[in-house]
Amino acid sequence: MNGLNNRSENRLRYSWPVWFAENFDDMLSQGQMVDVSSKGAAFTCYADKCPRHGQRITARFSVPRHHSSDPFEMENFVKTGHICRIEDDGPYVKRIAIQFAEPLPYNPADSEKIELTLDEEVDDAMVALEAMRI
Repeated sequence: MNGLNNRSENRLRYSWPVWFAENFDDMLSQGQMVDVSSKGAAFTCYADKCPRHGQRITARFSVPRHHSSDPFEMENFVKTGHICRIEDDGPYVKRIAIQFAEPLPYNPADSEKIELTLDEEVDDAMVALEAMRI
């Protein structure tokens, strides 16, 4: 999002579908996830399907499973929250920020860091083993 970054935690940037509606009994609209943390998410949607600022919506989305070695293993969530920001992202697209009423059980960006750290540790160990063989 544009402007100052006043987020209290890191966000996982990825592009995956998100479905949302004011009430899940209504027709769902589709958006595209931009980033997500345990406290909220940002996604894009067509301007004519855009929720209003302050509106409560329910969103259904998936994020990479916490501590999974398979980057395509996803965990599904249905979260209610309120729209806290809307920005133009083009002539027909809006970028929406939602703050969840209840946080996710983990921060997806933190699990990515842990996996990257583990990958680096494995790489370092492999280099050390190769050096011992020489």
